[in-house]
Amino acid sequence: MTMNVSDVEDGFAWKKKKKKERASGRKRLRGECTAPPHPVKHILSSFSLSNPISKRAIQEYVESQARGKRVHHAEKVKSEHLLGREYDCWDVHTQRDRYWVITSPSNLYSQKYFPSLDFTLSFHVGVTTRIMALQRGAPNAAQKSRLAPVWRRWEQAAESFDTAQEAEDFQAVGMKCRQCLIHLGRWLSKPEIVPAGQMAPQRDNFLAWAELIANGVAPGESNDRIRAHLKTIAKSAWDLAAWLTHANGAKRTDASFVLDATHQVVDGFGGALIRLESESPERCPQCGSYNLDVGFNPDLMPRPYVSECEECGWQSQQQR
Repeated sequence: MTMNVSDVEDGFAWKKKKKKERASGRKRLRGECTAPPHPVKHILSSFSLSNPISKRAIQEYVESQARGKRVHHAEKVKSEHLLGREYDCWDVHTQRDRYWVITSPSNLYSQKYFPSLDFTLSFHVGVTTRIMALQRGAPNAAQKSRLAPVWRRWEQAAESFDTAQEAEDFQAVGMKCRQCLIHLGRWLSKPEIVPAGQMAPQRDNFLAWAELIANGVAPGESNDRIRAHLKTIAKSAWDLAAWLTHANGAKRTDASFVLDATHQVVDGFGGALIRLESESPERCPQCGSYNLDVGFNPDLMPRPYVSECEECGWQSQQQR
């Protein structure tokens, strides 16, 4: 193959042209379009928007877990609603390291070992789901504290369900659910909820006590549907537990129905009780948010409840 001089000259000219274009491009990058350097960590907060209450909680959590490290910046980067729970994902910078913090329940992950947030969230959901399966029971800390003996009996029924294999084992789950309901009636029954002139039911008469307790924890015309619902689920769960206890051919699915029904009763009555006792407002009186969390602490007697706004940090104890 032959190549004439003009072809060679054209090739050199083309390379020279490209070289000039690259040089001019570099000059433009050095000018006004040059990307700024990373800002100093402690001033990053000035350029981001986040809930100061949540941000402070994340900072305190990281500093308690990563000892000796101070948080310079914390920024919520995304939230996802999965399996009925809200997971907030935070990007947290300390003086030396960088972490992902994922909430509900909170845990931190070094970005050195977990560079991908999506992967970290998937890992977090998997681990926490397994943990919650082992720690199932009360739906929140307030109920766990207020009805601790009752929830412990439900947990014992759940533990029996997990290890059950034969019909007799599933029958035992029904018996433990029955005892859980009886204990709920004992725990919530008070002489003052018995109408004047009426004799108090026997101590283990759960259905009679459930009627009176429902009237007490959901009083008034505005709560008539809630009151009726509590009475209905109480009778249904009691009947199911009694049936399972004597079901000769009891199966795992039968025990699962009874366990769930019992959980619904304890959760329903507990939630109504806390709503009544705490006197928590429906909305935050300071910012108007509905995002209120109710906590129970027996050490605060005679007013053991504290309502806190997750948005502005208002607490009911501040008003007492």
